[in-house]
Amino acid sequence: MTGNVDTVDIVLWVVLPYMALAVFVGGHVWRYRYDKFGWTTRSSELYENRLLRVGSPLFHFGILIVFLGHVGGLLIPKSWTQAVGISQFAYHVIAVTLGTVAGVCTLAGAAILVYRRRTVGPVFSATTRNDKVMYVLLVGTIVLGLAATVLGNVTENAHDYRQTVSPWFRSIFAFQPEPTLMAQAGLGFQLHALAALALFAFWPFSRLVHVFSMPLGYLTRPYIVYRSREPRLGTTPPRRGWERTP
Repeated sequence: MTGNVDTVDIVLWVVLPYMALAVFVGGHVWRYRYDKFGWTTRSSELYENRLLRVGSPLFHFGILIVFLGHVGGLLIPKSWTQAVGISQFAYHVIAVTLGTVAGVCTLAGAAILVYRRRTVGPVFSATTRNDKVMYVLLVGTIVLGLAATVLGNVTENAHDYRQTVSPWFRSIFAFQPEPTLMAQAGLGFQLHALAALALFAFWPFSRLVHVFSMPLGYLTRPYIVYRSREPRLGTTPPRRGWERTP
């Protein structure tokens, strides 16, 4: 960390990120150890599926593209894309176009899901305060990120986050934090980053934990064995693999 750094910048761009990261990791460990039965999305498909069939794919596919865009924008240095022949202009056009489309799809899907939860009685009854906080943080983070991207380009005052936000993000995981980089970023990106930190800190205690769920146990689980109470199973010889077990 360089010298002459403002105390507020240290708190915002060093202390808070590490606190959010610690809560994110530790919270998931705690949740997995002590609340395995609560590690679920608490699906409400049985209550209503017409709106869900539209909103869920829009939201999930949109957020997947948003996530991949953030991985590319934050983890891949600017020099690497230039080294493979991708100019700054080309990268900017691709990032803004895909980011805007993905962000709009994500927000549209989220709007449908929130509308569904508010207007469908059984779904609304199954919605907890935790769910409401999660939706506020999630939608707020997406709105701030989309606004920082779109408004910056509409006003022709786009901020090159790959020179500030991206290296700051990488410096956190390299344990060499550079808060001055984030202090130089635009206000929109700063608000987006703070909202994301709040979302990550809340993540382990919400239904968002299902992102890390994979049904790997289905690949190794034993076959279901059926036993009959009848002494005779008929005259037809059983098929291979269906022999009667004693």
